[in-house]
Amino acid sequence: MSAPLLRVEDLHVWFDLAEGGELHAVQGVGLSLEPGERLGLVGESGCGKTTTALAIMGLLPPSASVSGRVLIDGTDILSGGEAAMRPHRWVDVAIVFQGAMNALNPVRTIGEQIVESLELHNRARGTAARSRTAELLEAVGIPAGRAARYPHELSGGMRQRAAIAMALSCDPRVLIADEPTTALDVMVQAQILELLDALCRDFGLALVLVTHDLPVVAQLCDRCAVMYAGEIVERGPLDLLYHSPGHPYSRMLFAASPDLAGLDEPVLSIPGAPPRLDRPIDGCPFRPRCDSAFAACVERPSLQEVAEDHAAACHLNDRVPA
Repeated sequence: MSAPLLRVEDLHVWFDLAEGGELHAVQGVGLSLEPGERLGLVGESGCGKTTTALAIMGLLPPSASVSGRVLIDGTDILSGGEAAMRPHRWVDVAIVFQGAMNALNPVRTIGEQIVESLELHNRARGTAARSRTAELLEAVGIPAGRAARYPHELSGGMRQRAAIAMALSCDPRVLIADEPTTALDVMVQAQILELLDALCRDFGLALVLVTHDLPVVAQLCDRCAVMYAGEIVERGPLDLLYHSPGHPYSRMLFAASPDLAGLDEPVLSIPGAPPRLDRPIDGCPFRPRCDSAFAACVERPSLQEVAEDHAAACHLNDRVPA
């Protein structure tokens, strides 16, 4: 069998703390993505989703230490540092950052910023680059004439579309969308999601959608990976995770979201708060909040296959029915 388009193996990220010590933000994350596949990376705020995305892109700050492998077509793009990552960033894998106003340069027009990415990666120059920029803006629903606008002259939805156009500028095969609808109103959110769906179909993009919004995942994704306290606690087909979750956190996360099946089920909150990642965690990280905890949970569970293409890190799956 051929290697997946994108494979993340045993990814760890630590941050040095100003007061001393470290925060273990990502703990052994493993993911894979086939061409054209759409994966939702979900979990509460602070669980490590964005840090995982930035680690895949090689865009973490100097205070971060990273171990593990990120492979594109079987080639590790992390092992050689920035020199090895740069030829792949934006060309093989690109990212739409959370909050386009902060991601775009406020003193350069959106057209200039897209042209820069084309020229930096030797895709086009001069007139050809400007022509390609116009095509990209039109593809995401922005009139080409607005290439001369600065980010503050565009609405939030238009800025997000411009950020998507920039991410598509070098024809990547994998697009990471980090909370692409944050701070947008409901109608604009729907338009951005429809745009991502159309771009995946038209360009054959593989998508990693980073979000805490499960209805958005249900609308766009085929598979789902659930993160908690810096690690993947469950992954598999979205329909399977919704109807037969293998981890209590996944079940409670879906129950805490608006009903996805039109059954008018009540929205339930998850009690407690996630653990601090700058302190050691004994046993299952979810144990203090879990409604199904039992004696074995004092030991940390590992991510194990519970069915074909379905894995979960929960001791409940070790129990043999009587």
